[in-house]
Order: sequence, then structure tokens, then C-alpha cells
Amino acid sequence: MNNQDSPSESKIAGSRIDEHAERVKQATSKAVAGTKEAVDRAAERVDHAADRVEESLHRTTDKAAGAAHRASDKAADLGERGREAYARTADQTEAWLEAAREYVREKPVQSVAIALGAGWLLGRILRR
Repeated sequence: MNNQDSPSESKIAGSRIDEHAERVKQATSKAVAGTKEAVDRAAERVDHAADRVEESLHRTTDKAAGAAHRASDKAADLGERGREAYARTADQTEAWLEAAREYVREKPVQSVAIALGAGWLLGRILRR
């Protein structure tokens, strides 16, 4: 403005500046309020997503723990079955050995003949 402006022009210019300043102030307030609302909504969404992830992790952990527990139970069961099968096999083997010893005591000549025949047959089979 120059010094030759009339007081009414100065008043009008001042009024316009005040109006523009008020508009800038209102726009800034709206922008800040909108940004705060957007930040609040984003924070709410992040919290919701974090809750869902946490729930999923808990479910997954529970499922994994359950599966590990079932696998452990299954392994223990299989181990017990293996020990039982080994015990039965060892008992059966002992019974067969005892029967073979008894047969050899009762019929020593036949036992030697059977052993020689089995050895000769096995030798023929393995030679081929």
C-alpha cells in the first residue's frame, strides 16, 4: 500500500486480510481436526488388527501345543507297543531255543544229521 491510499481502502484491505487470515485459521483447524480423526481411526484399525493377530497367535499356539501333546502321547504309546512286541519276541525265541535244546538232548544223532543236511543245502544255495 502506498501512502496515498484512502482510509477506506486501508480498512477494506485490512478487512480482507482479516477474512483471509480467518479462512486460513479455519482451514488449518479443519485440517488438524481431520488429521487427528484420521490418526484416531488409523490407531483404532491398528489396535483391531493387533488384537486379531494376537488371537490368531493364541489359537495357533494352542493348536501346536495340542498337536505336540498328541504326538508325544502317540510316541509313548508306540514305544510301549515296541517294548511289548520285543518282550513277546524274546519270550518266543527263548521258547524255541529251549525246544531245540530239548530235541538235541533227546535225539542227538538226528540233530547232527539235520544240521549237516541244512549246512550242505545252504552251501549249495550260496555257491550259485
